[in-house]
This record gives sequence, C-alpha cells and structure tokens, in this order.
Amino acid sequence: MSNTYLEGALAPVREELTITDLPVTGSIPEYLDGRYLRNGPNPVSEVDPAVYHWFLGDGMVHGVRLRDGRAEWYRNRFVRSAHVAKVLGEPEPNYRRTAPLTALSANTNVIGHAGRTLAIVEGGVASYELTDELDTVGPCDFDGTLPGGYTAHPKRDPETGELHAVSYFFGWGNKVQYSVIDTNGRCRRTVDIPVTGSPMMHDFSLTENHVVFYDLPVVFDAAQAVADAPMPGPLRTPAKLVMSALIGKVRVPDPITASLDRSLPSGGRMPYKWDPRYPARVGVMPREGTAADLRWYDVAPCYVFHPMNAYDNPDGSIVLDVARHPKMFATDFNGPNEGPPTLDRWTIDPTSGKVREERLDDHGQEFPRVDERRVGRRHRYGYAVQVLPDTGAAGSATLLKHDLSQGRLASHSFGPNTRIGEFVMVPAHPDAAEDEGVLLGFVYDLATDRSDLAILDAQTMEAVASIHLPARVPAGFHGNWVPTAS
Repeated sequence: MSNTYLEGALAPVREELTITDLPVTGSIPEYLDGRYLRNGPNPVSEVDPAVYHWFLGDGMVHGVRLRDGRAEWYRNRFVRSAHVAKVLGEPEPNYRRTAPLTALSANTNVIGHAGRTLAIVEGGVASYELTDELDTVGPCDFDGTLPGGYTAHPKRDPETGELHAVSYFFGWGNKVQYSVIDTNGRCRRTVDIPVTGSPMMHDFSLTENHVVFYDLPVVFDAAQAVADAPMPGPLRTPAKLVMSALIGKVRVPDPITASLDRSLPSGGRMPYKWDPRYPARVGVMPREGTAADLRWYDVAPCYVFHPMNAYDNPDGSIVLDVARHPKMFATDFNGPNEGPPTLDRWTIDPTSGKVREERLDDHGQEFPRVDERRVGRRHRYGYAVQVLPDTGAAGSATLLKHDLSQGRLASHSFGPNTRIGEFVMVPAHPDAAEDEGVLLGFVYDLATDRSDLAILDAQTMEAVASIHLPARVPAGFHGNWVPTAS
C-alpha cells in the first residue's frame, strides 16, 4: 500500500552525512554567520504505510553552517531517542526520564536558546538538547525547572529574549500549560489553563500584552491511540480511563501513560482526530495573568496549526493572522489534508465579546512566518508556502510574500520539478527594515533527487544564492536560523 508521506520528496533518508565545503551558485551574504537548522519526521526503520502518520516519524535534524560567505558544512542527524538508538544498534542511552512519552523522538522544530540547540516536539514528548554539530546530548527539561513535555512552537519575545510557550499532553485531562523560559534557559513561570477537553493545541499566539490559546476541535482519541498497539488485551482496558481524561474527569495515572508510551512506536497511528461536537474558541490571558483572568471567544469550527503573528491594537482589540484549515483529521488520518488552508485575520473585540473573521488571501498556504523581530508586534510582511489543492505540503513549489499594509502579494516559484518547505527570514543587521534581509529554506529537485539551501532577497523575492547539497532533505516541518553567539 502506498503512503504519500513515505514517497518522493517525503521519503525518509537512512544515512547520516557530514559534508564540508559545499558548492554554491551565487554569493552568500557576508553577514550570515550561523547555522540554518531544520527538523522533520524521518522513520529510522520500516513502518506500516497503511497507518503511518507524517507527524509520528522519528526526528532528523538537518543543518548548514554559513560563515564568511562560505557554506562550511552540511550535517543530518537522527535525534537519539531510546527507540532510535536501539534500531541503530547503539547502546541504550542512560537518559533521565523528563517526559511521559520518551519512546518518540523530537521531530517538529529546532531552535537555539541560552546557548543550547534544542530539537522540540509537542504532545507530552520530551525535547532533546543537541550539540552544535547536531549530535544528541539527551532530553532537556530546562535544568529540572520544567519537567514533562514541551511544545514545538515557543515564541521568543524580541524585547526580553524569553521563550513563551503553550504545551499540551493528553494525560493532563482538561488543561494545557503556559510557560516562560528565561534567557538563562530556566523556567521562571507556569500557568495551568483549563480547556474543554484534551485538544491538540499545536501552536499559540503572543502579543506584547497577551497570550492567545487556540482551543479547537482536534482532540485525543483513545481508541485510535491503542488501535494498532502491540499490547496484551489487559493493557487495552486503560483506554477507557484515558477517554475519561478527555472530558476532564480524571488525570491519567503515570503507569497508564507509561504503558501507552511503550505501545506507540514511531510510525504508528495518529491519536488525535476531528470532533465536530467540540467547541471552537480562542482564549486571551494577560501575559502576567492567571487562569482567572482568561476570557474565551467563540470562532467558527476550523483548525489552526500555525498563526502567522498577532498584535494588540490601541483600541484594545487583538489581531490574529492565521493559516486556517476548514477541519483536520476528519477523513484523512495520514496527514493534514482536509481542504486548503487560507490566510485569515481574526480580530478579537473585548467590548462586544466577539471575533470578526475575514479572509486575507484565498491561496492555499501553510508554514507562515514573519521577521522574528516583529513577533507580538504589528507586522507588515509575512511569508508562507503555497499549498496546491490535493497535494499537501509535498506539492509546494512557490513561496508567497504578503504585504499586509498595501494588500499586495508577491511570489517566487522554484519551478515545476521542485518542492519546498518552510522559509525563515534573517535580517541583514539588527536595525534593518522589516523585509531587509534574506529568506532561507530547503528546495528539493525531483530530477536529481537532491536538495539545495536557497537564499532569496526578502525585499525582491529574487534568488541570491543556492547551496548545493549531496543528498535529499525530506520535506519536513520547521527550522530556524541560529546565529553564532558573539
């Protein structure tokens, strides 16, 4: 049986490479001194294509080191969870257990913070610290200050440098957790937030004054989670207990989550699905507030993986620009294919208690990004990967640039035989204009079965340089530019 997420641009690679002095077409800007890193799912062994979900592959981080106008190296490394190490025939790592779901490896994003490189994921799974060369150090719980799983989408406040995050885990029942990691890499604040059930809260939004929660109708489904689990009959009974947790009646005991951990190897069935009975809403809390300060606002049923950005208006309203999916995991349980996502704007009016929803752009698009210096602030420009109908992320060959001030759209197409992933914006210098800099992202060529790291001028969307890699980088999820520490 075929599976789109195991083929073509998405097919996993098995070999770990270290290649130095990469060939370049064009000129790499001299101000680029650091590493472009990207994480994504890459099953370390054969998986069942009938049930494999894209989100559950083992993590593999890819990186390119840039300095002095040169591409010094390319590396790709599996994130060494205990499962990955076992499959690779390596000694079992002596990791301290920092989160319930340690069998799965961090496969969604990779960031730099407080001198560390972190491969991160969500849903209760442990984050992993990596070396600068992408080898695994071990699970990260921020020096013991934040036990449990983290999230794939923290937001760095451009003023303070702190990481704000919202994390979820089905074993918590009806709550998610807001946390703040300081510039020393330690958690200084956590707030438990009650929600309707056990949602897949993939991302959140941050403004200068508020935290915004997306409580939407994709929820944990216990029956799906254990459907293909290779466990004896008696261990299936706890699924009823897990189901109770979904409506917030009980917290799932640690022995139960441990048994599910053993039963959910990489490549398994997605344990979250669309629930049309679950209310769709967004919650707003002051950044230094508590759950008692939280206010909820209803929205039309939909799903949001990734907001582009959010900001506060002088009149007290809050603007959210989001990639809106009409629904998610309702009929397709292998990947995010339930209708094209569009760029929408939601404006929250605290006075009326309502959300005004409007369409900014009808093009199918995902992986929205802004200049990170504008996170939580009013932004003029945003970038996204165009998604063509019935192709999902594997069919993307065009990068979009939105000028939200002028209502203009520009684009760069990499050609009919290419596939691209998320691009990140790197400013030319600290005081550069919002689109003064470059865009970085991997581009896959179907004809050669190899990838390049493309560099585009963020203002003109024209090509600046291509760094040619000796292998394919599978279309993955998220990455970031990690500058060299001064």
